[in-house]
Amino acid sequence: MKCSISEAAKRTGLSAHTIRYYEKEGLLPFVERNPNGIREFSESDFEWLAVIECLKGTGMSIKEIGEFIGWCMEGDATLQQRLDMFLVQKQKLQEKMAELNRFMEKIDRKIHYYEIAVEAGTEPIHENGCEPVAIE
Repeated sequence: MKCSISEAAKRTGLSAHTIRYYEKEGLLPFVERNPNGIREFSESDFEWLAVIECLKGTGMSIKEIGEFIGWCMEGDATLQQRLDMFLVQKQKLQEKMAELNRFMEKIDRKIHYYEIAVEAGTEPIHENGCEPVAIE
């Protein structure tokens, strides 16, 4: 069953503006149009939109996503490029996750510090007016 852009927007949670932007940037070259020029989204187009949103969510640029889609349109000759792209993106995500885990550890230490301070009704006074940097 084919869907209009407004139906596609409702189904994906994306705005029609965002979908049009993706098309303008070359990310949806496979979306068909009816004789009146109206976009008609198929089931496979929804899979592509989900992949685009996933890649965008990982921090990949629109340009990089466009390159990936171009490779997909070229066929099997680009399988290695696509694999390499995903391996690089996975490495970037692993590094970002490690960084976020370090931030989470610091936040957890701050929460622990303030839970103790709230329980005591005070916090130690420090020269800099803040809690100590290293909390054990």
